[in-house]
Amino acid sequence: MAPNQIEGYHRFTGECFREGALSAREKQLIALGIALFANNEVCTFYHVDEALSEGATPEQVAEAAAVAAAASSGHIMSQSVTRVQQVLEQRHPLQ
Repeated sequence: MAPNQIEGYHRFTGECFREGALSAREKQLIALGIALFANNEVCTFYHVDEALSEGATPEQVAEAAAVAAAASSGHIMSQSVTRVQQVLEQRHPLQ
């Protein structure tokens, strides 16, 4: 229904995943972490497969997933320290 936009998207992503300062394997592992963080099931499966196709080992895929978990839990931790604590202090000030 939108062939020009689809073709443009494919050109864009093709350029983004091309070998450069980062290898194609590294880029796929980064994309996997983002897909996990976004809770995007289709992209998660896709980027695991692409990372393996680009030479990633199962251990590298698992480590990338662990880094995504650490980064996303760090995000939650930082928000709990700031936003949650702010509400708690407003509603239940320390005496």
